[in-house]
Amino acid sequence: MKKILLTLLTASMLITGCTSVTKSGVVGADRKQFMLVSSEAMEQSSAQAYVKTLTAARSKGELNVDPILTKRVQDIAKRLIAQTGVFREDALKWKWQVNVINEDTLNAWCMPGGRIVVYSGIIKKLNLTDAQLAAVMGHEIAHALREHSREQASTDQLKNIGIFAVATATGLGDLGASALNLASQYTISLPFSRSHETEADHIGTELMARAGYDPKEAVEVWVKMSKMNVGKIPEILSTHPSNESRIKDLKEIAVKLEPIYQAAKKG
Repeated sequence: MKKILLTLLTASMLITGCTSVTKSGVVGADRKQFMLVSSEAMEQSSAQAYVKTLTAARSKGELNVDPILTKRVQDIAKRLIAQTGVFREDALKWKWQVNVINEDTLNAWCMPGGRIVVYSGIIKKLNLTDAQLAAVMGHEIAHALREHSREQASTDQLKNIGIFAVATATGLGDLGASALNLASQYTISLPFSRSHETEADHIGTELMARAGYDPKEAVEVWVKMSKMNVGKIPEILSTHPSNESRIKDLKEIAVKLEPIYQAAKKG
């Protein structure tokens, strides 16, 4: 009987947990998503993890040390954020934060709720133009818009369904103390899946095009990344290395978004 109840509970969650948290946009990001972990748990974890990250960077003298670079990153972010309503209107009301950490890391990320960190290493080592930086940041913002970290955490929780079933049955609505490290683990530490990376490519490129940045520059980012892929794979490419298929896909997306970009330039 216990096994039957657990099976029924699992089936129920599979049915009720599938949704799409964003509109599709021109790029057609309309895949149904499996969400069991609460958005509240992710938001709480994100707020705590972000403060912890910034505090650590500040203590080492690495937070926003270059005011010109910091302003450049924040100005580009502002243009991208203004376009997020195309995919989800509530994102325009998020309490967005954008900071630069002076570290050689080839990475950037955006936690749930719009908490962004860009590492100076990715800008300097790749010599990113504004449009190319917009491609990187748009990609990371897209992960937050689609709530990929929450989706991935939900998938992992299903693997431990017995634990999650207890939480659901008792009406806890989240994972309690284990939720505290969710945002850090699923945004920074663990790589996103290939499907998540592709969605982030598509949505991020649309964001940059709508913000007035040439979408073809997204292709150039991954060309540069591929040249850095010698020996150890850069963290930002850990699950989806830049390769011919990704570059080909981005070229096709750029063509599709060219009218959007041209309209944005005129506007």
